[in-house]
Amino acid sequence: MVSKTDDIPASVPSCNPADLADEAGDGAQDDKETSKTRLKDSCGCGHSADTAMVNGDGTHEHTEEVELKQHGNGEVDGSEESNEQEVIVIQDTGFTVKIQAPGTEPFDLQVSPQEMVQEIHQVLMDREDTCHRTCFSLQLDGNVLDNFAELKSIEGLQEGSLLKVVEEPYTVREARIHVRHIRDLLKSLDPSDAYNGVDCNSLSFLSIFTDGDLGDSGKRKKKGSELEQIDCTPPEHILPGSKERPLVPLQPQNKDWKPMQCLKVLTMSGWNPPPGNRKMHGDLMYLYIVTVEERHVSVTASTRGFYLNQSTTYTFNPKPANPSFLSHSLVELLSQISPAFKKNFTALQKKRVQRHPFERIATPFQLYSWTAPQVDHAMDCVRAEDAYTSRLGYEEHIPGQTRDWNEELQTTRELPRKNLPERLLRERAIFKVHSDFAAAATRGAMAVIDGNVMAINPGEETRMQMFIWNNIFFSLGFDVRDHYRELGGDAAAHAAPTNDLNGVRAYGAVDVEGLYTLGTVVVDYRGYRVTAQSIIPGILEREQEQSVIYGSIDFGKTVVSHDKYMELLEKTSRPLKVQRHNVLNEKNDTVELCSSVECKGIIGNDGRHYILDLLRTFPPDLNFLPVDGEELSPESQRQGFPRQHRHRLACLRQELIEAFVEHRYLLFMKMAALQLMQQKTNKDTIKSEIPAITETSETTTESNADTTQTQTTASDSPSAPSTEVSADNSTSTASQAATDEEENISKLATNGPLDPAATQNGEYKSPLEGKELEESIPGLAQAKELAETLVAEDGSGIDPKSREVVLNACKAVGSISNTSFDIRFNPDIFSPGVRFPEDSIDDVQKQKQLLKDAAAFLVSCQIPSLVKDCLDHSALPMDGATLTEALHQRGINIRYLGSVLEFVDKTPAKSQLEHIYRIGISELITRCAKHIFKTYLQGVELSALSAAVSHFLNCFLSSFPDAVAHLPPDELVSRRKNRKRRNRVPGSGDNTAWASLTPSELWKNIASEAQSYYHFTVQCDSVDQVVEKYGLQKAVLLREISIKTGIQILIKEYNFDSRHKPAFTEEDILNIFPVVKHVNPKASDAFHFFQSGQAKVQQGFLKEGCELINEALNLFNNVYGAMHVEICACLRLLARLNYIMGDHPEALSNQQKAVLMSERVLGIEHPNTIQEYMHLALYCFANGQLSTALKLLYRARYLMLLVCGEDHPEMALLDSNIGLVLHGVMEYDLSLRFLENALTINTKYHGPRSLKVALSHHLVARVYESKAEFRSALQHEKEGYTIYKNQMGEAHEKTKESSEYLKYLTQQAVALQRTMNEIYKNGSNASIMPLKFTAPSMASILEQLNIINGIIFIPLSQKDLDNLKAEVQRRQQLQELGKSEDPTEDSPLELEDKIPID
Repeated sequence: MVSKTDDIPASVPSCNPADLADEAGDGAQDDKETSKTRLKDSCGCGHSADTAMVNGDGTHEHTEEVELKQHGNGEVDGSEESNEQEVIVIQDTGFTVKIQAPGTEPFDLQVSPQEMVQEIHQVLMDREDTCHRTCFSLQLDGNVLDNFAELKSIEGLQEGSLLKVVEEPYTVREARIHVRHIRDLLKSLDPSDAYNGVDCNSLSFLSIFTDGDLGDSGKRKKKGSELEQIDCTPPEHILPGSKERPLVPLQPQNKDWKPMQCLKVLTMSGWNPPPGNRKMHGDLMYLYIVTVEERHVSVTASTRGFYLNQSTTYTFNPKPANPSFLSHSLVELLSQISPAFKKNFTALQKKRVQRHPFERIATPFQLYSWTAPQVDHAMDCVRAEDAYTSRLGYEEHIPGQTRDWNEELQTTRELPRKNLPERLLRERAIFKVHSDFAAAATRGAMAVIDGNVMAINPGEETRMQMFIWNNIFFSLGFDVRDHYRELGGDAAAHAAPTNDLNGVRAYGAVDVEGLYTLGTVVVDYRGYRVTAQSIIPGILEREQEQSVIYGSIDFGKTVVSHDKYMELLEKTSRPLKVQRHNVLNEKNDTVELCSSVECKGIIGNDGRHYILDLLRTFPPDLNFLPVDGEELSPESQRQGFPRQHRHRLACLRQELIEAFVEHRYLLFMKMAALQLMQQKTNKDTIKSEIPAITETSETTTESNADTTQTQTTASDSPSAPSTEVSADNSTSTASQAATDEEENISKLATNGPLDPAATQNGEYKSPLEGKELEESIPGLAQAKELAETLVAEDGSGIDPKSREVVLNACKAVGSISNTSFDIRFNPDIFSPGVRFPEDSIDDVQKQKQLLKDAAAFLVSCQIPSLVKDCLDHSALPMDGATLTEALHQRGINIRYLGSVLEFVDKTPAKSQLEHIYRIGISELITRCAKHIFKTYLQGVELSALSAAVSHFLNCFLSSFPDAVAHLPPDELVSRRKNRKRRNRVPGSGDNTAWASLTPSELWKNIASEAQSYYHFTVQCDSVDQVVEKYGLQKAVLLREISIKTGIQILIKEYNFDSRHKPAFTEEDILNIFPVVKHVNPKASDAFHFFQSGQAKVQQGFLKEGCELINEALNLFNNVYGAMHVEICACLRLLARLNYIMGDHPEALSNQQKAVLMSERVLGIEHPNTIQEYMHLALYCFANGQLSTALKLLYRARYLMLLVCGEDHPEMALLDSNIGLVLHGVMEYDLSLRFLENALTINTKYHGPRSLKVALSHHLVARVYESKAEFRSALQHEKEGYTIYKNQMGEAHEKTKESSEYLKYLTQQAVALQRTMNEIYKNGSNASIMPLKFTAPSMASILEQLNIINGIIFIPLSQKDLDNLKAEVQRRQQLQELGKSEDPTEDSPLELEDKIPID
């Protein structure tokens, strides 16, 4: 929708382009929302007026520490005294104003002084009773308010002021906006925009499962008692063991979407534009409308409003009809001439306003759905107009025509960032421009490939063409002019844009003032890769040779450098670990660089220093770069590296570099510490031993380049005292996992800020390992402290002996400095064509060694640690995307997927990694298929696209052996072939080669692709063999390939296994979408608040944690608007905290938002969404909404079956949840099916002796007890008891509980037997003792639910609540006294979504 905000170029710093085209006031509409002091979800500044940001009392205690965190970030200049005022700035309390609109009662509106007048406009355009007005001004005492003024700057505006809504005369632009807005209101419940992937709409289905009964705060209209009306039987395909995976339930039908028709047609009339003399009467444009009653009318939009004229389809008569019904708004006019419109429009608006705001707010980046129903194609004037006018060529409704993207992207970077409000404003502007730019670039890239954009070099062949559209430069991912010939030709040209994007991301994150990168978006569409970049001012007028003043345009033959660039890049060298180095140019002169040679520096006409071509920001990956005469380290060689790769641009990921440096740092600290201890021990003995250490430690590092073996180098040295060796065995893990202390030290001395992502994602193991290590070595702690001080100083005021220690440690770990730890990489090593001067030979040698070590570290440390994390379930990938993410977090590139799978295959506990292996295989196969599909599509012309895609899918997935392609019908193929058509879409040969593909050929290609790209052997020649051999699901393969290639298919049941007809026809292919990669700007301050909140919670300070996370939520909203992945994580954690602190309704409300947001931002069946559904079900159950809880769990189970199948450890948790809820509603048989399935899966993935399995046995036993089948109950409980006894010992309370329960079961069984005997003996007149059959109490079910979901303690009674409050207060007092003790009792409050039971 084009809102009025589009005309604010984001570079105007004073205005915050409300990220709220139409959501600004969703919260404000029903006053219920705002009166609660809850975050007003949608208000622009992210906080409702009456919620002070931080609850007053605790403000200053934690602002200090958060501020310190911000300054520690390395990019903020620290002026400490600003912190008090910083938080207060955001805390301006809101006030209420009265608003009087024509024809409605005055109403109150809550506003905050930060808001702009513009945001009140947005609220009014969204409110049910004023939504049809767009062209009005707000007046205070007769003065018109400026749209872009902040409310606090308006004189006389205060609590209770009356603002009048005054209708303004229309202009052509305003009339267009009005028609657009009305059309948006008419379409507001229609999901077709979400299916078509336009205007940042996306799907959400939560409301169908909750039936709206989550209500405002989860208070429910209780209809009689709950239990009677629950129908608990799930559909057949959701039950354990079901083999069918239907697609249709993925998108359940929403009854609201059968739209009430208000109009048949609303379109621009053919009489536009008005002729001159009518213009002078005030005619702006003409509309043609057909009402539901079949009345055809022609409407004039004039400066005064809308009226009926006398034109018909074929005669033009602009005179007003009689009556003309002149109205200021189109809605008022239509309501007068069509009763059906009036009735349906009112009903539609009621429904629209009832929907949760999160169902309708636009997402920051477009999400595409891979399935869609058949949607009727209705007439839509605005859509048609957008397609033909504004979207190609010029965007007419934006002043200044096209946006100058480069200027906007760079100006937002230049905004001030000295204090929190400034940083928020800056980050919000950066984020907004980035999301707008990504959308524009995507549209442009599609236009380019679809052939709607004229090339700037039309004379050249199609693959060499370049395009400019909407101030964005587009190039295709082919190797033009043999630029990449030595690096791998087209394969390199295809890889370069993503590498470049990673470079842009990295430099953008370091955010050095004065250094600029280009806006970059990489779009894969219809088999082509398009790079979209913003344009450096003046670059198009100059030749590249003249403009490059730093770097090289020919891969290092000619190289230049520039002082200013060196100074700017020097600032990035530390955080990005790039080493300054010298290279030789063509004249054999030495040139100093601080980046790779390809990185070019260009000063634009705007005087800014730009860097581009950042494809070699990170060092090369030697495992995939065979170099003659270079030996890799033994670890790499053992795994069969180096391997040949498609191109020579394979780089290490930034995450790997961070992890490697972190790992080396630990090693460095350990060596320094051990040597210092040695000095202590050797003080009395002869001093001559110290040189011995240095020599040996050096030789050992040289000889086994890999320092990641269990013994550290120091302990290999002969003179190390005996205590260390034992210590070192205990730290074999600690060399991989950082301990607490070391993590803190590393913040002092590692180069640049630690990547928070690395620490967050469970990279570091428990602090215990570090503790054990210290207890086992006397004096190591002091030595560590010493080492710390050494590292912290610059090495000047330290005695020579200690300096020597640091020097040795530095040499051993490959630091570039001799006095402190500092590892950096030279990105030009092994670049073809780059030559180094003689005097840096040593340095180059060191760098080569470092690169070999890093490559070995990936293979010998990171891949095993990934597999270990999968084994202990701290990493739980469910589908291709989450697996990829898990690899990337550990710095493992996808090209290692084959090696990861081989490693999993060789692991002794292979059976416990079956799910990982299966996901990995399907990821590998679909990626190979994607590679083939890419080249396959390039040879298809547009008219045959759907036929070609369906044919490919048939060959890939259908069991039908001879899939035949449908060629487009002959009547359309022209007889005369056009000989000379220059301007064809790239690659549009008239070729039908695609039609000859057969299933067996495709699978042969997939196998050879797997071999050549991933070095992995898939021995299969048809889809059915693969499914059989690896236990895959065709539905999973279909989902993965569709998401990866952007295919959208019709949602229906496909019969993949039919041997008589192919599964897909061309009618089943609905669309093909782009797959977009772009930079995600971050909200840094919000992220720090979030992290410190998490830390507080981990320490057991729930209330403080809660406040910090609420604060983070506010800041996130401030930067990202209302919808974002990180806000989703924030809401999930808040909900969990609310739940633990006993506030179930609030937990429900926050979790509902998290689910909606996850559906909208990540996708309706993304693994995260599935998890959010599970959490929501738990909170629903706790709130007494059992039927809703079951519906949500069934939905989660269906999605999980579709995404990864039944055999997955997470399924055990889900089934335990379902089984428990069913047990609670006394559906015992059903409950058993789910619990027994959970038991099977837990046994398989956690091993038969795990505590999870014991718990599963117990849950099954309880259901058998409820069914009075005591023998089975005893059997299961005995199993559980045995596990507890062996794992925990006799004395443990779990073991005791279990044995108590066993006694109780035995008594019950005996009693039952007695009764039965009595019946047998005395027949019908037996005196039967009444047996106690207990329906389980909700509290006990809830308790079990909490346990399996990893929520360890939960206040169930008022007493517990009071204890908790007392405990929290005691903690606070202790904290104020400054002696916070180790919180022991609540320590298991793990708030990650892990289950910390065993």
